[in-house]
Amino acid sequence: MDENTSFDGAAFLHSYILDLKSALEAIDEDTVATLIRMVLDTRSADGSIHFLGNGGSAATPSHSAGDWSKEIGIRTIAHTDNTAMMTAFANDYGYDQIFIGSLRTFLRPGDLVIGFSGSGNSPNVINGLEYAKSNGGRTVGVTGNLNGAGAGLITDYVDHLVHFETESMERIEDLQLVLNHIVKESIKAMDALE
Repeated sequence: MDENTSFDGAAFLHSYILDLKSALEAIDEDTVATLIRMVLDTRSADGSIHFLGNGGSAATPSHSAGDWSKEIGIRTIAHTDNTAMMTAFANDYGYDQIFIGSLRTFLRPGDLVIGFSGSGNSPNVINGLEYAKSNGGRTVGVTGNLNGAGAGLITDYVDHLVHFETESMERIEDLQLVLNHIVKESIKAMDALE
C-alpha cells in the first residue's frame, strides 16, 4: 500500500459482518432441521458420520468430528485427518480419488457422508459423495455461492443440501463451523430432555 492509500479497517469489518449476518439470516431452518434429523437417525441406527473437504473445509470437519464424537456420542470420521492414508491414495490413484479410497474402507450402508465444498465443485468431494451414494450411504452437501456461481455440481450428488447465501469463501467457512455447532448443541439439548 502506498503512502497515499489508507485502509479503512472499520469499514472492512462492517462489510464482513454485514455479509456474514445476511448469510446467517438466509439459512433455511427446515434445511438445518433435516440435517439434525439425519444425524439423529444415523446415531439411532448405530451408524457413522463421514466428513469430506479440502483446505478450511477440511479443518472444520476435523473440529466437528471431535465435537460430535465426544459430545453427542456418534462415531464421526474426518477423512482428512489420516495424512498417510490420504497421501497414499493421492499418490497411487490421484487427488480426486482420495475420499473414494478411504470410504471403501470405512463406509457402511446407512452411514451419513457430509461433503464440504465452498464452490460445490471440488472433484474429490463430489467423487466421494457419488461413491457413498452408490454404496448405501446417505449424502449431504454443505456449500456456498462462491463467486456468484450458485451451489455447484454437488447438488447432483447429495440427498440433502445446505447452501449458504454468500460469495465469500471465508464466510462460507465461518458458517460451516456455525452449522456444525448448531447441530451438536441442538442434539445435546434434545438429549438433556430425555
